[in-house]
Amino acid sequence: MNANLLRSAIHIAAICGLYLATVMFIPAMVDLYFGHPDWRIFAMCGFMTFGFSLATAMATRGNSTPFNKRFGFLLVNILWATFSLTGAIPLYFSAAKLTFAQALFESVSAITTTGSTVIVGLDNMPPGLLLWRSLLQWLGGVGIVALGLFVLPYLRVGGMSFFKMESSDTNDKPFARIASFTRAFVGVYVGITIVCAITYDVLGMGHFDALNHAMSTVATGGFSTHDASLGFFRNPALLWASTFFMMVCSLPFSILILFIVRGRLDSLRDPQILVFLGYVSAFAVAVAVYHHFQSDVPFSRSLTHSFFNFASIFSTTGYASEDYSLWGPFAIMAAFIATFVGGCSGSTAGGIKAYRFTVLFNLLRTGLKKLLYPNAIYSVRYGRNIVEADTQRAVFLFFFLYMLLWAFGSLVLGAMGFDLVTSVSAVITALSNVGPGLGDIVGPAGNFSTFADPPLYLLTLMMLLGRLEILTVLVLLMPMFWKN
Repeated sequence: MNANLLRSAIHIAAICGLYLATVMFIPAMVDLYFGHPDWRIFAMCGFMTFGFSLATAMATRGNSTPFNKRFGFLLVNILWATFSLTGAIPLYFSAAKLTFAQALFESVSAITTTGSTVIVGLDNMPPGLLLWRSLLQWLGGVGIVALGLFVLPYLRVGGMSFFKMESSDTNDKPFARIASFTRAFVGVYVGITIVCAITYDVLGMGHFDALNHAMSTVATGGFSTHDASLGFFRNPALLWASTFFMMVCSLPFSILILFIVRGRLDSLRDPQILVFLGYVSAFAVAVAVYHHFQSDVPFSRSLTHSFFNFASIFSTTGYASEDYSLWGPFAIMAAFIATFVGGCSGSTAGGIKAYRFTVLFNLLRTGLKKLLYPNAIYSVRYGRNIVEADTQRAVFLFFFLYMLLWAFGSLVLGAMGFDLVTSVSAVITALSNVGPGLGDIVGPAGNFSTFADPPLYLLTLMMLLGRLEILTVLVLLMPMFWKN
């Protein structure tokens, strides 16, 4: 590979590292305000990260590299590795007393908006640490992509190409100019976060809790300031508000921009939106009815908790209001299936995503028609658009690799001594960036604190593969990628 490609990618990652180092001073000031000694940790890490990033940026200065697919793949991976490692540094030295594997796992869980945690006793953790976790999720949701949209055009690199590669956005860009799109994109993201925080605050959260939960909700990340997640507040109105924001932020952001900024109602006709809203509603209502009759719970209560928890799973946010693994076998199976599915393309949600299921369903329907009329010519459509053969192959390849990685990871965890439920659910929740799994260990009432370092490294890799949609990472393993 041309050395200039690697040099340019490291240079951009170093510049982004300067921004993340600056963000470290926010939790430092919060801890200083509340009188917690961890402010020294964040301040020290901020200065060290800033100095190292500045030195790296100066050492890798040079001619910028024109954007192409090879450079894009390399840049995305280096950026995510940089932010994951940088985010882990304050966690490693903080009052949480984490091992490096645990700190890296927590950082990657935040950056990939997975929401799995190894920290026990969140209610008593210093505020700076809690805020740092929320900031990492907020940046990891779309903030890092927005940062890339600002930095890359400045360096004469294709920012919009980076955005499409990172977020798998299948929609055309809603604005002709990258600057207009960037302003609208950041404005909508920040605006939704502010509205969400105000809503939480009005409905009974404290200011600090409202800010933290708003950032993790909009990022569909799921980190909370309490071990009991949103179940801590015991407020149905909060659950419904959170359900609304989780579902909104699982929609494609380019469509949200068209709708909010341009008032384009027709943009909401994207087939994946109807599919996503359809399966969330169907699963939530079915489980609510089952829970109502199974446990003799008032239907209004069962509907509230069912909608909240399944919106959380499908949006891959990872909040929990109750331990839904206690609702019965049907609820457990429904939650397990929902872990695979995910939200919409171009959103902060993970999983296989609704548009791929839409394409797969249309492929199946077209294949069945060909069995009946083999000489007829049918095209696979996504809405009004014809799905190209390359896109069909990409969907099949992603789906196959997704299932293959899930099976491989489950086998490895099984070989490490974990039971069946823990193995299969821990891997799929990492790969789908959901957060909680199933079972006594990693279920909605548990966490990953009892995992040793080797399984944590495995799940860390799975979270990164899932967030970067597998192919973006695996392409670096091909020898031909590194040839000129």
